[in-house]
Amino acid sequence: MKFFWKLFCSMVLITALACSAGGCALINTQFRTSLEREVAALYEENDLLRFALAQELAFNPLYTREELAKAAGGIRITTGRGAVSFRLSGEGGQTLGGSGALPVEAAGLTAQLPAGQRGWVMESLRDGRIFLHAASPLALEDGILYLENCREVGGLFRERYELYRSFFSLMLVLTGAVGALSLAAAAVLTRPLARLSAAVRRMAEGDLGQRVRVKGDDETAQLSADFNVMAHRIQRQVAELKAAQRRQEDFIASFAHEIKTPLTSVIGYADLLRSRPAGAAQVRESAGYIFNEGRRLEALSRKLLDLIVLERQDFPLRPVPLDAFLSRVAGAMEPPLQRAGIRLTVRAQAVTALMEPDLMETVCVNLLDNARKAMENGGEILLEGLAEDGGCRIQVTDQGRGIPAEELERVTEAFYMVDKSRSRAQGGAGLGLALCRRIAELHGGRLEIESVLGRGACVRVHLKGGEPCETGKTGSSPS
Repeated sequence: MKFFWKLFCSMVLITALACSAGGCALINTQFRTSLEREVAALYEENDLLRFALAQELAFNPLYTREELAKAAGGIRITTGRGAVSFRLSGEGGQTLGGSGALPVEAAGLTAQLPAGQRGWVMESLRDGRIFLHAASPLALEDGILYLENCREVGGLFRERYELYRSFFSLMLVLTGAVGALSLAAAAVLTRPLARLSAAVRRMAEGDLGQRVRVKGDDETAQLSADFNVMAHRIQRQVAELKAAQRRQEDFIASFAHEIKTPLTSVIGYADLLRSRPAGAAQVRESAGYIFNEGRRLEALSRKLLDLIVLERQDFPLRPVPLDAFLSRVAGAMEPPLQRAGIRLTVRAQAVTALMEPDLMETVCVNLLDNARKAMENGGEILLEGLAEDGGCRIQVTDQGRGIPAEELERVTEAFYMVDKSRSRAQGGAGLGLALCRRIAELHGGRLEIESVLGRGACVRVHLKGGEPCETGKTGSSPS
């Protein structure tokens, strides 16, 4: 049975039982009170008769039982109900005299009376009438007389029956009214539970943003508030799990993306050593690039893990000579750029920049690789390191396809690609610029992109620093 019907039936049943018990108790109390008044009136009539007989004995103290019984025939006692009938009987219950006729027998009562005490009984006749029958002893010289009188009380029982019938008729009407009110009350009381149940079902279907309205301060309201707290915590935990999963996926995708360029350099220099005769200096230089790119790849994997999965924000920054740094980056990118027929020109002022070298090299390599992919027919890429007010900037300018103006604000979003088919064909995943922007922000800087469609793009990374190096020289080297 649903809680709604349990609540409805309970309210109706409790109300019906309470009203029935109260009504029955009230009717019975009223009946007992009326019966006690009838008994009191019965005794009063008996006392009046005893007083009248005592007066008779006062005039004739030598009366025998028979004489007193005969003289009692002339006694008349009148009440609101009319003349009171009474009877004088002997110890064996035999009638000796009286006034009027009593419809009840004497033997049943007089035989039960304690010595010297009066009493009463209720007797029902075959015709349905009910009487209160009282008797009291009179002690005479030649024995004991019993003075009996009675009152009909059948009206009390008929009145009680009518009260019961009227009450139960009223109870039927009252139960119907209580049922209607209980139906409405049960609907109101269970409505918050229905809303809570619906919210739970929607949460089970995946809608974790479900909340229920909390109204009042009763137990149902407290349950709703507890549900909201639970739902908020579940939603937050699920969001954290999704974020952790997304970070892991980003790490895998970013690592797969970032590993390409170091491997390209390693493979390019290894192919150069394998395919061409080289002198000792060229072998050392190529081996050095292979070694440095391998070490950078090892360090990059750890730092990308810290940056993306662990969301580390406190990488130590140190001053790095910008010209030497960009020259190293240019050397690492030389093989893939040469194969694409692209000339790389480096112009760097002798200033220091605050950076984490491995992560910032990832930014520069990504920007150069994007420029390479945008230049299908060769050309020139300009890599610059310039001082500016309050810091310095790294700037990459190409002569490629360019980026449409409406796409500029979205190219730094993760997995966003301007030309999806071309990017996939070139091995892109839409993560390079998003990672560059994040690393720039980690350095306290920013990433800016300017582009003219069909004429190329210029990407700037603004960094802190800008202090002159000790040499104070400006470097420029084409590759």
